[in-house]
Amino acid sequence: MKGLSSVAAAAMLGLVLAMSSTADVRAAELKLVAGGSLVPLFKQLGPQFEKASGHKLSIHFDSTPSIIARLASGTAFDAAVVPVDVLKDAGAKSRFAPASIVDIARVGYGVIVRAGAPKPDISTPEAFKQALLAAPSIAYVPPSAAGAYIGSVFEKLGIDKKMETKTKQESAPVKIAPAVAAGKAALGVFLMNVLVAPGVELVGPFPAELQQELVFTAGVASDSKQADAAKALIDFLKTPAAAAAFKAAGMTPG
Repeated sequence: MKGLSSVAAAAMLGLVLAMSSTADVRAAELKLVAGGSLVPLFKQLGPQFEKASGHKLSIHFDSTPSIIARLASGTAFDAAVVPVDVLKDAGAKSRFAPASIVDIARVGYGVIVRAGAPKPDISTPEAFKQALLAAPSIAYVPPSAAGAYIGSVFEKLGIDKKMETKTKQESAPVKIAPAVAAGKAALGVFLMNVLVAPGVELVGPFPAELQQELVFTAGVASDSKQADAAKALIDFLKTPAAAAAFKAAGMTPG
């Protein structure tokens, strides 16, 4: 993602400092569960963590409903960085060590068009509504925490039924921007951290009256055999270096 490479050196320095207090932790292979919209972020920070800590990350990216089902079913994991909506499910929440749960970052919603295409007015709820109605197709990921909120916005605007015929459902957040860039959808609507990509241009954030931030929360599995290493990862995600990466990705740390 644009801007993340500029913080690589700072991320490495911050990670080395973060790992200094856990240098005696035995190298481990961590099973990490993460929200699908965090793919670009962990492509950047994952290798930095591995290099400085000696630990290896095995990451499973998925949508909120699938993560809930995965955790509630008892599938083994060591740490998770997921939408806070996951923790609203009692079965999924019970898999975490309560004292380990911490908010990592948050991000709002926005709209993209293909590079060079006209940018509709989305500055007010009414303008946004008309832009959505005028678009022949809209790409997003309905079965996700973000998708559920977008659906609620459509409903609030009174256009949810009409949007059903326009929706181009993508299988993962990182596929939204490529679909718009290729002309397969006129608009891309989702979390802003996955909307900055080649071939597309940001129209802007949702109108203030319709904007909401999705919070990403991290935690260690209550039954993890690699709890110290998992905690080291979460500690790193709270360092200034990692915060800089979150900001470069269009997210707000904390």
